[in-house]
Amino acid sequence: MSDLPPPDPRPLDRAWRAANPLPDHGEGTDKNARGRVLAVGGSAAAPGAIRLTAEAALRVGAGKVQVGLPAPLAPMLGLLLPEIGLVPLPQDADGEIAAEPADALCRAAGRCDALVLGPGIADRNAAARLVRVAGACARDDLHLVLDAAAVACAGPLRDALAGHAGRTVMTPHHGEMAALTGKDADEIAADPAGAARSVAASFGAVVILKDAATVIACPDGACLHYPGGGIGLATGGSGDVLAGAVAGLLSRGASPLVAAAWAVWLHGEAGRALATRHGPVGLLAHELPPEFPALLPR
Repeated sequence: MSDLPPPDPRPLDRAWRAANPLPDHGEGTDKNARGRVLAVGGSAAAPGAIRLTAEAALRVGAGKVQVGLPAPLAPMLGLLLPEIGLVPLPQDADGEIAAEPADALCRAAGRCDALVLGPGIADRNAAARLVRVAGACARDDLHLVLDAAAVACAGPLRDALAGHAGRTVMTPHHGEMAALTGKDADEIAADPAGAARSVAASFGAVVILKDAATVIACPDGACLHYPGGGIGLATGGSGDVLAGAVAGLLSRGASPLVAAAWAVWLHGEAGRALATRHGPVGLLAHELPPEFPALLPR
């Protein structure tokens, strides 16, 4: 083994994107061939988060999106986003997805190319139950995105997720990375690339470590750096949008690294576009997904 330090993260620039394009879907491609996403999350405390994830997946080009969420929230979301399918799930006394839906989720995941788990789940114990279910649904052609509480709770669940190794993207911010690793958030901030590389190698995942500047790390130590889309992206729901963009690009056939990097770039550039038109702060997360189609390569 080499004693040399790992190379500095490579910039996520035009040259990298040109060398790592998104899948090209020609005329005549139907919605199933363009990718199917299952987004699981939402709770009584955060009922709208999973809507942001679902819309982002559609806006980056996924052909079909289903949402698994507590059953009482399903009619509201179905009316708000009529393009999606719904998988209503039992709700526990705390307003979270209950422990029973393993069969329903695995059936739904069996019809999808990418599963994104975590947005809007307020309780880490509820998230851990669903992460275990996701582990049982592993297939060679199913990609997994872990976000929010589903990342924060994943530290003890590495073995349960082993079947997804090589097909997983994790999207923590520094606080969630601290919970995942047991390290102090200040320690994460002191070496974000090192923290991201360590988790990527441990889980066999691509890790998007979110901050004002974002690091994207691969299990082999390769690392990208994106300087950020501006202070306006530091707003509630912004990460839920990013997770949906990753899942949508995975469903279209992008590799975990390509999906992660392009999603980070689209998310950041959408923030820049909104800031140019409206000012640097005050954007709302639901304004980001409508920017994606114009930013996608033609």
